[in-house]
Amino acid sequence: MKKTDLIKAQLRRTIRRDLWLTLGPAIALIGIAFAVTFYFVKPAPPKTLVIATPQDEGGFRYYARKYEAILARDGIKLEVRPTKGSVTSIEMLADENSGVDVAFVQSGTVSAEKAASVVSLGSLSYVPLWVFYRGEPIEDVRALRGRRISVGPEESGTRSLALTMLKANKVDEAPTQLVSLGREESIEQLKQEKLDAVFLVSPAESPAIQKLAAVPGIHMLSFARADAYTRRFTYLTRHVLPRGVFDLAADVPAEDVTVLTPTANLVAKDTLHPALAYLLLRAASEVHGSAGMLDKTGEFPAPLETGFPLSSEARRYYESGVPLLQRYLPFWAANLVDRLWVMLVPIIAVVVPLFRAVPALFLWRVRSRIVRWYARLKEIELQLDENPDRETLGDMLRRLDEAEREVNRIPMPLSYSENLYYFREHIDVVRRRLLRRLADAPPPLAHEAQAVG
Repeated sequence: MKKTDLIKAQLRRTIRRDLWLTLGPAIALIGIAFAVTFYFVKPAPPKTLVIATPQDEGGFRYYARKYEAILARDGIKLEVRPTKGSVTSIEMLADENSGVDVAFVQSGTVSAEKAASVVSLGSLSYVPLWVFYRGEPIEDVRALRGRRISVGPEESGTRSLALTMLKANKVDEAPTQLVSLGREESIEQLKQEKLDAVFLVSPAESPAIQKLAAVPGIHMLSFARADAYTRRFTYLTRHVLPRGVFDLAADVPAEDVTVLTPTANLVAKDTLHPALAYLLLRAASEVHGSAGMLDKTGEFPAPLETGFPLSSEARRYYESGVPLLQRYLPFWAANLVDRLWVMLVPIIAVVVPLFRAVPALFLWRVRSRIVRWYARLKEIELQLDENPDRETLGDMLRRLDEAEREVNRIPMPLSYSENLYYFREHIDVVRRRLLRRLADAPPPLAHEAQAVG
């Protein structure tokens, strides 16, 4: 192998070694920074969401189907899990092992103290409490004392609200008879005069409610003390159902009816992924944003009193709307950007400064091989200032030539070779000074010359 080839091979090895010695610590530092940052990156949202849906309350089954179709557009599968009622739904939501993520529930069903890990995403609509009864017209549930009353199925929101109302009026005790029946069975027994009254919680648009209101001999209770109930139970709202709103031709109802309305609510575990919370709120706006008999356009979803604290995502949604990324990007892209923006921290704090520091460090390593020879050069210059004799000057010249030979053997990348030539120019400057001093130095004495000889 030619000498030039050997020099080139040595140069390549040296450059690779310098690069690794320079880049190695930088790469390790970047890796540590990204590893620490990755710890704080949000996990990706799950692809499946489980919702608990009471089957005999508030039209929740219909809502669940609408949500299922909307979430499917963004690749999220909504698994509907039927429950006996709002009480059961809350219990499942509070149970960490149930697998339920969100639930439709009726306001006033369970207090927040019994489900500390449950948060509200907002109210979805007004769902009136209907009290249908037989007999002479009455103005309040107090007049139902001693009658046979259906208060809804066990563990349902209807039963919870009915018992609250009856207990507040001390009508829940004997001789009043309370029975727990489903909606369809309650309606049928009321028509057959097997029941005196039924409590139902259902949307005003429900065909079953409108049909029952038109049955002769069955009346809708108009709450004369509605304002008092709303003050005592803050999750209730007073509404007036206008005369004839169900059927203008048949004039059903035959007079204005004051109803008390709890709300249908969307609640979730406090560990629900933020991206899914925003997606559910967007779906809620699409499903519940239109007007109804009791709801105004855009009134829902809304951060009304539900008995549970409002989640931080819901609070931001109601204050500022849809997050910026989800306004302009598909759900998957917005979620990806939202998860990875935190990675800008190590890029700005570590990578950018290293881009400037690494080239400077590499240059320092390359130049350090030459810089250390400047100590030899400076030593020779200092000796020149001490007026050395001719023999010392010759020794200094030999040391200067040796330094030049050693420096010429240093492998140097072409892009940094100017440092080598600068050093050689400095050697020439010192050499010229030495040669001038040698030319001006007196010749050695004869006996000194003989001794030397």
